[in-house]
Amino acid sequence: MSFFERVVDWVVALMDVIGAPGVGAAILLENVFPPIPSELVLPLAGFAAQQQKFGVVEALVWATAGSLAGAWLLYGLGRAFGAERLARIADRIPLTEAGDVHRAVAWFDRHGAKAIFLGRLVPGVRSLISIPAGIDRMNPLTFTGFTLLGSAIWNTLLIGAGYLLGTRWFLVEEYIGVVSKVVYVILVGLAVFVLWYLIRRQRRAAHAAAGVGQDEDD
Repeated sequence: MSFFERVVDWVVALMDVIGAPGVGAAILLENVFPPIPSELVLPLAGFAAQQQKFGVVEALVWATAGSLAGAWLLYGLGRAFGAERLARIADRIPLTEAGDVHRAVAWFDRHGAKAIFLGRLVPGVRSLISIPAGIDRMNPLTFTGFTLLGSAIWNTLLIGAGYLLGTRWFLVEEYIGVVSKVVYVILVGLAVFVLWYLIRRQRRAAHAAAGVGQDEDD
């Protein structure tokens, strides 16, 4: 049995046992355990609603509640870790420095609300975006509001698609899976760029230090 089939069986069993709250529980786990994809759970919930196992609005409410609970859990982890501790770790890691963390936090201060809202609509990012919000200690009300808004839109689109597609609900996961792969490629590209930038910065710093040393010898 494939991973896809095991997840489907588990979600179906969960919804059969506890109904719509099972959708919320599955989405909560999806936030902290990404291998359980919301693009699989939510369309399946829409199909279950079409089969009148529970109401579509009920599914949406529980899914959004699960999204918020999972987001708050990751936000709490980021907040507990904190920017200062992360900065101290960055100082010990080759190529990075505390200033990198402070610049990232400053960026999140300026664009955090938009990042939270848009991040909740991007596969592969929607869960993890809560961690930098916690590190930045974003205003809890702002975090909650934009998380709810982004999550409600995402959940509505996927549950609605599953409801309309019926027995073909699995097509949603197939199409969004393509988007997820594109996002992962972009993220890998960004990681490579950041690594290149850090190596280049370190080499420049080494050349500058060598130049200063030569000037002092002269």
